[in-house]
Amino acid sequence: MNYLLLKQIHITCVVLSGLGFALRFFWMLRSSPYLQARLTRMIPHLVDSTLFFTALAMVWMSGQYPFVHSWLTAKVLALLLYIILGAMALKRGRTREQRFKFGLLAALTFAYIVGVALSRQASLGLF
Repeated sequence: MNYLLLKQIHITCVVLSGLGFALRFFWMLRSSPYLQARLTRMIPHLVDSTLFFTALAMVWMSGQYPFVHSWLTAKVLALLLYIILGAMALKRGRTREQRFKFGLLAALTFAYIVGVALSRQASLGLF
C-alpha cells in the first residue's frame, strides 16, 4: 500500500478517535444511555485498531522507529498515558469530578500527541 494513502487513513483515524473520545466523554458527563449502545462500544475499537495498524505500517515503511527517534518515543509513551487517562475518564474514575479531571488530562495528552506528530519534536519546541 502507498505510504501517503496509509498516512491519510491514519490521520482520518486520529480525527475520528479524538472526536469519538470527546463525544463519549460528553455522554459520560451527561449519563447518556448512548454510552452503552453497541455501536458506541464497537466503533472505537475498529477506529483505534486501524489507527494502530496504519502506524505500524508507516513505521516499517519509513524506517523511523520508537526508542530510536525521540519524537516517536514521545508519541508512544504519550499514547500509553492517553489510554490510561481515557479509561479513567470513561470507566474507571470513581466520581464524576475525577472522571472530568481525567478527561481533561486525556484531551491535553491527545493534543500533545498531535503536536508531536506535526512538529516531530518531543518538546514541541518549548525548551
